Amino acid sequence: MSQKPRGSTALIAAVVALGGFLMGFDSAVISGVTGPVRRVFKLSPGELGTVVACLTLSATLAMALVGPIADRYGRKRVLAITALMFSVSAVWSALATTYASLIAARLLGGFGVGGALIVAPMYIAEVAPAAKRGRLVSFNQLNIVLGFSAAFFSNYFIEKGMPQAEGGPVNDAWRWMLAVEAVPAIIYFLSLWIVPNSPRWLAMKGRRDEARSVLKWANGEEDADVALAEIEANLRSDGQEKKAGFKDLLHPRMRFVMIVGLGLGFFQQITGINAIFYYSTTIFEMAGSGREASLEQAIYVGLVNVAFTVLAMWLIDRAGRKPLLFAGTALMAAALLSTGYAFQQATFVPEGERYEKVIAGLIKDLPEASEPEQAEPTEPTEPREQAEEPVHPLQVALTELGSDVYEDQFAFLDAVTASVAATGDAPTIEAVADKAQDLAKGALRINGQMVLLAIMAYIAGFAISLGPVMWAMFSEIFPARTRGVAISAAGFFNSGISFLVQKLFPVGLAAAGPDKVFYFFGTFAVLALLFSIFVVPETKGKSLEELEAELIGPAS
Repeated sequence: MSQKPRGSTALIAAVVALGGFLMGFDSAVISGVTGPVRRVFKLSPGELGTVVACLTLSATLAMALVGPIADRYGRKRVLAITALMFSVSAVWSALATTYASLIAARLLGGFGVGGALIVAPMYIAEVAPAAKRGRLVSFNQLNIVLGFSAAFFSNYFIEKGMPQAEGGPVNDAWRWMLAVEAVPAIIYFLSLWIVPNSPRWLAMKGRRDEARSVLKWANGEEDADVALAEIEANLRSDGQEKKAGFKDLLHPRMRFVMIVGLGLGFFQQITGINAIFYYSTTIFEMAGSGREASLEQAIYVGLVNVAFTVLAMWLIDRAGRKPLLFAGTALMAAALLSTGYAFQQATFVPEGERYEKVIAGLIKDLPEASEPEQAEPTEPTEPREQAEEPVHPLQVALTELGSDVYEDQFAFLDAVTASVAATGDAPTIEAVADKAQDLAKGALRINGQMVLLAIMAYIAGFAISLGPVMWAMFSEIFPARTRGVAISAAGFFNSGISFLVQKLFPVGLAAAGPDKVFYFFGTFAVLALLFSIFVVPETKGKSLEELEAELIGPAS
């Protein structure tokens, strides 16, 4: 295929950055389907956590492998493969009929996520002129948060078109939520045809004339030869220099920057960002909102994320890294602790219209064997008043709890279990166990407005601090020779913590309750604030060489 470009560098960067959009969409769309998927496949909290977190697991593996693959086959070709992975994963997830097939589809999507996360910004940095590089590379980060927001919008409008009855049987809305990602993925695949190959990759493969053609288009006639000479000199230097390995990260001179890098990677995830993004609908339903309202509130989360990410992009080189970390982590800590307090003050009252709707849906789904027996019809000998419709034993069991106020979810569910067990009907007991969380949501009394505002404040704090600042500092604090391997190590550690948080979040909710989970996240946000104040250095306005001398010191 001809390498003659057909567009501006900004257009090319925007097209390639659609990989970031798909990554954000694929990561966030799961937030709208956790409830239906749990019910359809009858998942335990741990299994639900695996459905959500498995994408991060395969993405982490992809990030470790995709660099050499992109060097061998080209950035453009790898991006096209990721687009196909996103497409197939979306359709496969939507059609999944078993827990195992859903996991396999999500794992495939994770490989696309990992590939797009590494290769898209790599390509943009290699094709963009130096004067525009920072701004064009930032397209990718912006597209990631736009993808998150688009997934929340998509989930909401699909649910609005195919509403799910409270406590009733699950419809196919969740399948459409997963399938719709195939549309932007196919558009991405087709759009990549206007994208030239990376000039650095072309030069690496000895295709000098094609590399110069791309550089001439990107940099102009006068600068093309200069840029090509720099690329070739850099490639020669890379070939001659001994490559850094992971053991080099253990050198005493690297200790401080590794503490900073691993610390930022740890705190970015242990404060719960992906638990809140991926389970946002679940959190808002736990805070008393209906399903459609919860999906609408997730939209607010996405919009706040976009707005404050743009603000962070504008502030990071003006205000500096430490002020953003200080303000953002302080806001995160306050918001998380407030969320924990709101859930701690919640009560459970087994009455009201919402609670009764859940009971009605439960009874409707029960096996026929557990329906109350009715007498054989007989010929009436004389007119009499119509007999009242028999009340199902389950309805009696769940409503006879009365208007008692239960201080926490576990006390309420213990009371439900004891009351239903008294019916002695095994299918009924099993059905109630499967939908215990739905009953808890129906009985919940909580300040939902406080939870919504706190979650939005948390997202705002993250979007101006640990979100963008961590990646900016990864590119600054490590010395040139070890930068690649150090970023890989810190990124791998960051992904590992993310996987654990996503996997264990539903387990923590079931075992400890939402108040304790949010207090846990809030405690680590306070520690992140202290880490930002006393450990993290300021890198604003300093060259990479100055930072290396300051943070690493002269070679011994």
